Amino acid sequence: VGELVEQYGHAGIGAADVHEAADIYAEMLADDDCTVFMSLAGAMVPTGMRKVVSDLIRDGYVDALVTTGANLTHDAIEAVGGKHHHGSQNHGEKTEREHDETLRDEEVDRIYNVYLPQEHFALFESHLRSEVFPALEEEGTVSIADLCRELGRANSEVNDREGIEEDAGVAAAAYEADVPIYCPAVQDSVLGLQAWMYSQTSSFSLDALADMTPLTDLAYDADTAGCLLVGGGVPKNFTLQTMLVTPGAYDYGVQITMDPSATGGLSGATLDEARSWGKLEKDARNTTVLGDATIMLPLLVAAARERIE
Repeated sequence: VGELVEQYGHAGIGAADVHEAADIYAEMLADDDCTVFMSLAGAMVPTGMRKVVSDLIRDGYVDALVTTGANLTHDAIEAVGGKHHHGSQNHGEKTEREHDETLRDEEVDRIYNVYLPQEHFALFESHLRSEVFPALEEEGTVSIADLCRELGRANSEVNDREGIEEDAGVAAAAYEADVPIYCPAVQDSVLGLQAWMYSQTSSFSLDALADMTPLTDLAYDADTAGCLLVGGGVPKNFTLQTMLVTPGAYDYGVQITMDPSATGGLSGATLDEARSWGKLEKDARNTTVLGDATIMLPLLVAAARERIE
């Protein structure tokens, strides 16, 4: 992979961007003084990126992860024995709508070409109510990072105790490596729904502002800082905006997105635009790779790790 990406440097258009991104990312990871922030949008876990991310965390290449409740939900499902499946692309004589209506009747949820039986959400709810929420209830109101840490602990312990075939996953790796996970829009997920439901009959609650101080402190204390932004949305902005209240800014930045910048939306905004806000240093090394993160993330990670290891 490293040789392929190196040869991309002799090509143009998107290939040249991939080469530059791998070069910047490798320099970021090789900088012992660099605090690395990673944002992970959407539902990258059920689409197969789970072990790519957990390995990065376990091997010391992530200092803080900002992600979605969806990723944490699907990560926990796999940790405790649930499974995602490849879905059929051939609907026979059915239209796509008719196919999805059939899936609804069969209690199977679809994420493009990834299928998840709804019974696994029942498994997830049971996991939260027996292994995660009770320990947090004793503390009353906790931060979202505390919830993520407790989820990681529970995922790790149940995965080991039950001898689950799949890896314990992202949250477990973060718990074991003492890497904080921030999930600023946790309400927008099944994890958030379950947390809200549990809070209705207990003293458990989440403080949405509690994570701001430790995340900002991490950025403030960084000698140099770098960010790998996988997709856009809330994780991307939450990662970048941290630098608005610190004296410095990111020294390295790599983002993978499929969104165009011409819409004016945050998800497609270039990192050069972020520089105008003071989120990146004027002399920061940065680039944007336009493409599907399920293709680009493993490529960049493998190439960068080959180079520095």
